[in-house]
Parts: sequence; C-alpha cells; structure tokens
Amino acid sequence: VPRDPMQRRVRELAMLSAGLQHVHPNVLAKMLKQATVYQNEEIVVINKPYGLPVHGGPGIKNCITDVLPILAKMLENMKAEPLHLCHRLDKETTGVMVLARSREAADRIRLLFKTRQVEKVYWAISLGEPDPTEGIVDIPIMEKQVESHQSHYKMTLAPSYRLSPEDGKVVRTRRNRSAESAVTRYRLLASSAACSLLELQPITGVKHQIRVHLAYGLGCPILGDHKYSHWSKLAPQKLPKITLKRLKLEQSKARHLPLHLHAHRLSLPLGERLDLVCKPPPFFHKTLRNLELDFAKD
Repeated sequence: VPRDPMQRRVRELAMLSAGLQHVHPNVLAKMLKQATVYQNEEIVVINKPYGLPVHGGPGIKNCITDVLPILAKMLENMKAEPLHLCHRLDKETTGVMVLARSREAADRIRLLFKTRQVEKVYWAISLGEPDPTEGIVDIPIMEKQVESHQSHYKMTLAPSYRLSPEDGKVVRTRRNRSAESAVTRYRLLASSAACSLLELQPITGVKHQIRVHLAYGLGCPILGDHKYSHWSKLAPQKLPKITLKRLKLEQSKARHLPLHLHAHRLSLPLGERLDLVCKPPPFFHKTLRNLELDFAKD
C-alpha cells in the first residue's frame, strides 16, 4: 500500500471502479438510491458515481441499466415500474443523470435532448490553459482507426477546412459521411500548476465530444484522460513536473489517475425549467485543492 495519501487515494479509486463489478445488484441499487439528489412524480435524478458504466458490454457484470428495476422498488414500492434511461454518461464521468419513472416521460425527455432544449454544463480539470480563455469549438467529429502497433479506434476531429500545402491558403475539405457536427462552448474558471478548471457547455451530443474538443481542438486534454492525451498510442497521460509535485504523485502511478470530468448542472424544460445541480465527487475536490485551483462560484 502506498505511503503517500494522494497515491493511496488514486489506487483506492481504481480499485473501487473494479470493485463495483463484483458487488451484488441490490448493493449497487442502494448506492444509487443514496446518490439521489432530486425526484418528483416524473423523474429521478442521481449523482452518477465514478467508474460505473451506464450500459452492459464485454467484461461488464454490473451497470446502471441492469439495476433500474431494483432502484425503482427501493424508491417507491415493490410494484413500481422500472426506471428508464433518458441520456447517458461515460463510465468515468460523474454528475447529473436523469431517469424517468415512465416510458412516456422518458420519450419526452429524450426528445428534449435530441432537439437541444436541455442546457448541459460540465466542469473539467485540464492540462494546460486554453487560448483564448473563452470561446466556442465548432469542429465535426468522427470515429477513426488508429494504425499503430496497438491498432484501436478513437473519436477524432474532422475539420471542414485545411491549409493547402502548395500555397498555404485555406481550402474547404470534402466532408466525411461519418463525421458529425460538434459544438462545445468553454470558459476558463481558474488556472494553476500547469492545469485549468474549465466550464464546458456541449451544444451537441457527440460521443466523447468534450474530451476530443479539449484534447485535439484546444490542446488541453482532461486530467486523467489517458485515451485522448495521445493519438498514435494507448499510454498513461504524461503530466508536467509541477502538476505531479502538487498532486504528490509519481509519473509511474499516473495511469491510475481518474478522469476529471463532471456533469455539474442540467437545465430541463419540463413545464417549469428545472435546474439540477450535482456536486463533484471528493477526488475532484481534493485535486482542486491540491492544484490550488480556486475560483469564485457564480
């Protein structure tokens, strides 16, 4: 067991994520019940824990979808209808997640997401500081195979324009059919120790949009995002010396560093507009404190 508190916390978090796959579904449902931050006759809102997948897949024994019938019974009674997913968050992302009590409510909320009537605000700790410190990234995204000794797939940018190698002029590129329009608004809240705290508002909802726009569009990958910190390889994120020092972390242990991306607020127009807010998890707060990323809460 590492002696240093930070390295111990990083390791514990990695073990917790793996441990969630071995607990009984009832234990997982009880954990989600404790994470409930709001509920009414139509919806249940949870603060999604780190490391818990929303959907099942290869190697996944426990996911949120599988325990929704159990959670519904814990929140209401044994005859309660299973809860329904309205949207999704990545396994490593924490924060606001909306569940519907009925299929009709779920369909209505999914349509609000699809027609971009839901305002979503995320917080992320990134490496580096974006230039300019506030703006909009409007670059399409597509999935592409990375040809390397470890062949794999990643989401990447598919820009509409490029510089001509002949004369340096801006020319329009031929649009790839699989590229999706992706727009992210960002704002710097604080910066310190070669890192930044960013507020992000995804206007569209493309897979891994925030991670790709920050890493490849702004050159500021999210702290703990080992997938999008490199293009040609799958390797742990390389951290600046001052960041490692503030985190009291060795580079060799950086592979256990969690993704610092949190769905902070979601504004849902259901009759009256509901502002749903979730606090970041303890590891996010500790990183803010260790990096001295102080900011004025508006």
